[in-house]
Amino acid sequence: MLDNIRRYLGTGLSALKPATDVPRPGERAVARHVAIIMDGNGRWATERNLPRVAGHRAGVETIRHVIKACPELGIEVLTLYAFSTENWKRPKDEVDALMWLLVEYCRQEVAELDRAGVRIQHLGRLEGLPALQRSELERAMQQTRSNNRLILNLALNYGARAEIVDAFQSLLTRVQKGELAPEAVDEQAITRHLYTGGLPDPDLIIRTAGELRLSNFLLWQAAYSEFWATPVYWPDFRREHLEQALEDFGRRERKFGAVPGTAAAK
Repeated sequence: MLDNIRRYLGTGLSALKPATDVPRPGERAVARHVAIIMDGNGRWATERNLPRVAGHRAGVETIRHVIKACPELGIEVLTLYAFSTENWKRPKDEVDALMWLLVEYCRQEVAELDRAGVRIQHLGRLEGLPALQRSELERAMQQTRSNNRLILNLALNYGARAEIVDAFQSLLTRVQKGELAPEAVDEQAITRHLYTGGLPDPDLIIRTAGELRLSNFLLWQAAYSEFWATPVYWPDFRREHLEQALEDFGRRERKFGAVPGTAAAK
């Protein structure tokens, strides 16, 4: 599974350095990697007496707005929590509709995303997706693999605990084959074997619809991420909300466990 992910990483990620730099005094923090838990599609639709799938479809329009805004706002990596490993428990009709929306998105949006320099990557267990959806996603990743204006991570069939399990299984396999010494399994090694290996950790995690939990999203990577929540449902989220989140992020002091003003915090 990890090999499937690395197969599409290609080139261009080397320019993205780990997000551990703390701004100097007087400088604003810059969110290079923003991750979003897109919540509230169903409630948006229900309040309008529409089927839940109408909310998901409206949410796709929001994705277009946010992707367009990201490079203009200095965001280099955008990770969208689109479908979790737990979402398979939803009603079959809703799951089927979400899977078809993925196909539509890949077929209708990829050419434009490619022209805009957006690189699509997948986070999650690719082999767990239906054959058609997997094929369309693989095609989208292949078509955009050389782009570097914005990296778009689509977390589909994604769960953070599953991600950590997959990373450890990959590491254990390498240890058993003699490719890696047991003592070499440290934080850096684990990080490299996550789905996001080679990417900076998210600086900012946004959740819409007023919820205040991570919901099994980027648990390892979010160790020092800033969190920003809004009551706005995802279909109503627009550039101005993203700007509000970035403005709030810029006022925060990121210490990474150190005392402000010390060498360790700089």
